Amino acid sequence: MATFTSTLPDELLQRLAEYAKKLSLPKNKLIEHSLNLYLDHLKRAEYVTSFKKAAQDEDILQVAEEAMGDYLKQVEDEAR
Repeated sequence: MATFTSTLPDELLQRLAEYAKKLSLPKNKLIEHSLNLYLDHLKRAEYVTSFKKAAQDEDILQVAEEAMGDYLKQVEDEAR
């Protein structure tokens, strides 16, 4: 595991210390968990942006509609 050194505002460090104590976690574990959650949040935001962009692209919409039609036919064939 790598070591990372950083500076943070005093107020943020105080909040970190308070929550680490409240949760009975080492500060580095709380930072690790928080950073993972935040990075996951950013990844989801990227997906939302890309889907919104794709929703405005006529070619992508046409391909999606054709694929959904093929999928519906496959489901109907399997149901028979």
